[in-house]
Amino acid sequence: MTRRKIVVGNWKMHGSIARNKALLDRLIAGLREYRNADWVVCAPSPYLCQMQSLLQGTNIAWGAQNLCSTKDGAITGAVSPAMLVDYGCTHVIIGHSERRNLFHETDDTAAARFLAAQEAGLIPIFCMGESADERESDWTDYIVGRQLDSLIRRYGPQVLNKAILAYEPLWAVGSDKPATPEQAQEVHDFIRRRIARCDATVAANVRILYGGSVNGANAEQLFAMPDIDGGLIGRASLTAEDFIPICEAAQQAD
Repeated sequence: MTRRKIVVGNWKMHGSIARNKALLDRLIAGLREYRNADWVVCAPSPYLCQMQSLLQGTNIAWGAQNLCSTKDGAITGAVSPAMLVDYGCTHVIIGHSERRNLFHETDDTAAARFLAAQEAGLIPIFCMGESADERESDWTDYIVGRQLDSLIRRYGPQVLNKAILAYEPLWAVGSDKPATPEQAQEVHDFIRRRIARCDATVAANVRILYGGSVNGANAEQLFAMPDIDGGLIGRASLTAEDFIPICEAAQQAD
């Protein structure tokens, strides 16, 4: 089964109008001829209008980094799924480790956001991963399995047909110590086998990204692993010099 690679840039809380334009102009030019994989940039919500203006008509899609699971109402500071759709978003990151750790996102709230995204026509990029202590305690499978099960048990495995999964070990995110291709592949294989227990077809087709200190030097080896279908890129998505080589690795991967 050959799954199409995808590279997603997560700008986190970075950007300005001027910096965004300079970066996007370079990405549009640099990725224009790359048609063998998919490219997405997830920006802070205040810049989604700019993303729509600059990226519409290109081969780069755009998305958000979070949303509220409620459609509308008196929730000050929240952003609804429909608002993201208004600005042309196709994707949204759900359950990122920083949201779980800093803003107390839980399996329950992440699952609710996941479903709200899908109901609005967005593709959720659902994040899973373990801490350094959890890995050292050999709890990786338990933690990642629990996070994955928060979707499957509520909504069934077919919900993953219109979703992307991302394995992002917390100990590797922004650490300059990425998981080795073999370490990442081991967890990706576990995720795919766990889904296959419920539905083998869904497991074969769902795209699973790796996130955690991916760069131009290691992307080719990571993307060569049989169950790694691309990357969720943080720091390296902030400059064209770092992001385009990662995309090139996805473009050239089998």
